[in-house]
Amino acid sequence: MRAFPVRLPSGARYWTVLDEDLAVVPVADGFLRQVRFGRDGAESTTKSYAHSIALFLRWCARTGRAWQAGAGQLGLFMTWLAHAGPAASGAGASWSGLVLAGPGAIAARGARRVNGVLTAVRGMVVHAVAAGQASGDLVALLYEVADDRDLPGAARGEDGQMGLRLRARHRLHEPETPVDRASDAEIVALLRACLSARDRLIVLLMARAGLRRGEVCGLRRSDVHLLADSRPLGCEVARAHLHVVRRDDNPNGAWAKSRRQRAVPLDFLVVQAFDTYALERMTIPRAAGGDFMLVNLFRGPVGAPMRPRTIGDLLAAASRRAGLATAVTPHQLRHAFGSSAADAGCGIDVVADLLGHASVSSSQVYVHPDPGRLRAAVDAVPSPREQPGVTR
Repeated sequence: MRAFPVRLPSGARYWTVLDEDLAVVPVADGFLRQVRFGRDGAESTTKSYAHSIALFLRWCARTGRAWQAGAGQLGLFMTWLAHAGPAASGAGASWSGLVLAGPGAIAARGARRVNGVLTAVRGMVVHAVAAGQASGDLVALLYEVADDRDLPGAARGEDGQMGLRLRARHRLHEPETPVDRASDAEIVALLRACLSARDRLIVLLMARAGLRRGEVCGLRRSDVHLLADSRPLGCEVARAHLHVVRRDDNPNGAWAKSRRQRAVPLDFLVVQAFDTYALERMTIPRAAGGDFMLVNLFRGPVGAPMRPRTIGDLLAAASRRAGLATAVTPHQLRHAFGSSAADAGCGIDVVADLLGHASVSSSQVYVHPDPGRLRAAVDAVPSPREQPGVTR
C-alpha cells in the first residue's frame, strides 16, 4: 500500500492509495475524493491523509486483517505505529522475520503523528459506513457515543431536542511544547544573508505577514494593494495590504490552504521590500511582465512563477550563509509572526484571522506569555498590606 498523486483531465489534483498490484483501493479513494472535491479540501490534506491510510492498510495486510477488522483494533495499530519504524512500516519493507522494538525503546512516531494518522483512519471508516461499504457498528468502536442530556442547558441545542456527541476512543496525550518559531535574531540574520531584494521580500512575507509558502508563491500582482486608499481600485480595505486568494489553476502548484479569502495588513518594512523588489525585477526584461508577484530572476526559466518547494531551498541556503546552526524553515517564520502577534496582545481570534486558520483552536499554540509578562502580571497584584483598610 502506498500513497500516490492523481491528476485528473480537468487539471485538479488529489492523492489516493494504491495496493501492491498498483490498483486503486476503493474505500480509501472514495474518502480522499470526498475530502478533495466534496469538502473542497486542499491537495496537501489528501496527501497527508493518503499516507496515513496507507500505513493503516499496510498494517492490516501484514497482520492478516481485513480493514474492517483492523478498525476495531486501533489500540494494536497505535502500538505498531509507535514502535515500527520505516524498516518495518515502509512500503518496501520486508515483514517476514522482523522483530519490532517494544515499549521502553525510543518511539518511531510521536503522539502528534499517531493522532494524525488515527484522524485520517477514522475519517475513512466513517465515510465507508455512510457510503454503505461497512457496518455501522464500526462507529461505536471508534467513538464514544453519548447524548447531551447531562450537559448544561446553555450547551445544548436551542430547539430543545436531544442531540448526540462523539469522542474518539483512541488518542494519545500530546505533551505541550513551545511553538517552534524563528527568533528575531535568526530573522535578521536571514535578511542580511539574502542575495536579492526578492529573497528579502519572501522572508518578510512569512515573518511579518504570516503567509504560508504556497500563499507566497501564489500571489498575483493584482492581490497586492500598497496605496493608502485603494477604494478607487474597488477595494474597501484601508491602507497597505494584500489579499490571499485560493486558486486552482496556478501553474507552479501554489495553493492557498484556507478556503476563505483574507486580507493581510502590511507594515512599512514589507511595503519597502515590495518597492525594492519591483525595481530589481524591472531590470530583467524577461521577468518584467506576468501577473505572478514572485518569479524566477536568476535561473531558468526566467520570469516563470516560483514554485513553493524552492522557498525551503532558498531559506536553507540563506541560513548557511548566515552561519545558523540549523536551517530556518518557512513554517518557523510563520510561527514567528503568530507568536509575535500573540505576545503583542492580539486576541486569539485576531491571530487566527491573520493566519487564515479555519478554527480558533489552531491558533492556541501561539498564546504563550513569556516569563517576563507573567512576572509583571504577578507583581501588578497588590499585596494584602497595600489593600485599603487592611491592617497587620
